Amino acid sequence: MQEPDLYAVLGVPPSATVGAITSAFRRRARELRPDTRVDAVTAARFGEVRAAYETLRDPVRRAAYDQAYERSYRPSYRPAGAAGPRRYLVVPGVPAPEPPLRAGPVRRVPGGSHVRRTG
Repeated sequence: MQEPDLYAVLGVPPSATVGAITSAFRRRARELRPDTRVDAVTAARFGEVRAAYETLRDPVRRAAYDQAYERSYRPSYRPAGAAGPRRYLVVPGVPAPEPPLRAGPVRRVPGGSHVRRTG
């Protein structure tokens, strides 16, 4: 079974900021209201929304998800007449290029962990 598209669960595009993801989570949480609606379907839907939010708000987990998302959900580019399986040129001794790792927006914290020079 394929995992659900976490961006679709929250209703945000893959380019959404952490603030937009948080707003979407709060909006969906108000809609589902797990404290007032106690049926199993609503509880399961709220669990999906919460799991999507937990993954997408953390930059490291989001970057890992985005790599899998690129391979699973986004269609790859194929020229209009290209048919059949893709073919790759493998050169021994040369590593295959890795897709870039997306970590999302980074927030700087004043007084955070950094190296200070003394003296």
